[in-house]
Order: sequence, then C-alpha cells, then structure tokens
Amino acid sequence: MSKLLTVFGATGNQGGSVISTVLAHSVLSKQFKLRGITRDPSKPSGQALAAKGVEVVKADLTDPASLQAALKGSYAVFAVTNFWESMSKSTEVTQGRNIADACAAVGVKHLIWSTLPHVTELTNGVLPHVDHFDGKAEVDRYIRKLGVPVTSFVPGFYVSNLGAMLRKVSCYPPPRSPDGGACNADWTWKGDDGAYALTWPVPSSSKFPFFSAATDTGKFVASILLRGEELLGATVYGASGWWSGDEVIETFKKVTGKPAQYLELPADVWKGFIPNETTAQEMYENFLLVRDYKYFGPEGAEEGVAKAIERLDEKPLSLEEWIKGETWA
Repeated sequence: MSKLLTVFGATGNQGGSVISTVLAHSVLSKQFKLRGITRDPSKPSGQALAAKGVEVVKADLTDPASLQAALKGSYAVFAVTNFWESMSKSTEVTQGRNIADACAAVGVKHLIWSTLPHVTELTNGVLPHVDHFDGKAEVDRYIRKLGVPVTSFVPGFYVSNLGAMLRKVSCYPPPRSPDGGACNADWTWKGDDGAYALTWPVPSSSKFPFFSAATDTGKFVASILLRGEELLGATVYGASGWWSGDEVIETFKKVTGKPAQYLELPADVWKGFIPNETTAQEMYENFLLVRDYKYFGPEGAEEGVAKAIERLDEKPLSLEEWIKGETWA
C-alpha cells in the first residue's frame, strides 16, 4: 500500500521539483502517493498538479489547525518556507514551528526540512544579518528538539540568480544614485561596452556551490526518501559542484560565444544596486559567507556536497548545462 508524501511549496521551485521527480521515479512513484499543500488550490498551478494525480490541499502556515488537517495521514513530509514573502525572520520561524508541531501531532515518520546554515553562529557574530538563513536554522533546531524524525536538506546558492546578475552594463552608479545611474565619465567602475559583466562584491576566486532548485531539489529529496531511516538525523547538502567567479565567466564565454568579464565591486557600490538598505546588507553578508566560510561552513563543505551527489540516481544540472538552457540577448 502506498504511503503518503505531503509537499509544501508544491507550486514553487523546490516543492514542485519534488513532486515532478517522485511522479516520474520508477520506485518512489509506487511507494508514495502525493499531496501538495497550497494556499489556493483553485489557481491554475494547483489545478495543473491535480490533473497529474496529486491531491491538492489548502493550508495556511499561520494556522496550526489547518496544518494538522492538511498533514493527516502523512508518512513523509517535505517542507520549505519562503522568507521573502514576509521579509521577517520571526514570521518564518513561526511558520516553520507550526509545520513541525503539526508533524509531531499527526505522527509524521520522516520530515525533510529545507534549511540553511545559522550564519550568526557559524561566524561567531561576524555576519549577524543573514536572516533568511538564520530563521530556517532555528526551525531546524526546534524540529530536532521536538523529536520529529528529520533529515535536514541544505540547498546551495541558486544558480538561477545568475540570470539577473550576468548582464550587459557599461558603468556602475554610486550607491542609490539620485540620477538613476546615468553614466558619468569620472566613474572608475566601468565594464566593456557590449560585454556581459558579473559584478559581485567578492574576489573572482571565491567559489560558489551552485544549485538548480527547479530541476534538482527532487533529485536530492529522492535520494533521501530511498534511504529512509539511514538518513534520519542527517544533513544533506544540495549543490552540483563549486565554481568561482572566474570559472563562471569562462564557462559563459565558452557556451554562448559572447564577451563577458568579472568585476569585483566595492561593497558600497554593490549594495547601492539594492534599494532597501537592510536587504542590501543581508545580501552582502551572504556573499561574505561564501568568501570566508564556504557557504555551508568551512568544515566538510566540499566533502558533504560530493557525498550527496554520489547518492543521486541522476546527476544534478551543471553550470554549463544551466547556461545552455537560458536565453541570452
């Protein structure tokens, strides 16, 4: 008899990838029936899941009663929260705790929690503003204290971010430029006209653990589900490998044939691209986490990623494959 796997974020990148992978998997599609959690099952995205045979259920992360009802009968759960909807660490922590409490109440046997490192603790307070990481980590700790059987899944740096970061620009405005960023002959930070530029506030040698959430979350979650009890209590790192800024540029030029360059921008200039100062500081510290602490933390990061990849039935999307799949003007 099939067991029930309930997936949060069913219409998003991570949850949607889990559902697609399980539906197509020769083993897991027989082991599990699927339930997708969404706030509005009547939307086209929810209806599309229902057409594939997924049970689509409404639930609100701020409503514990609705969560318990939505999780009733679940053997396994994949859960992810979205910090950027509320831009509030406390809200995300409350939502995550509500999910954990509901899992405990209905007796879920395996929770796969999509989490991130606690940056403030990892860096001994050096980087205290990466709330979209710290909140998920605090929920992870709560889940373990609560005693819910859990595997922690830690996705890497979204490779899709490169779509907005690799762009054609010829000059760079000062922080929150009042003139809207019109080029000024006196500005120092300029790119080559007509070339793509990757503009980051860290050296080009900094290595990023790129991860394609839409295509690869399901691959890593499938590897966890197939091993079941073996990975209870474990932490699984999700990435397809490590690439430096220099390697991103060289790969981009090789695949597209287009000119490109890497520019390391001063912190104030880079943060000036982001209108909200709080968000700018948070994202800047996110880059410093990569530069100084290998994103996942300095201990065993590369070994952890390699071990997780070895468990996969299907290799994750490489940087080269991702670039090939994008449209570049």
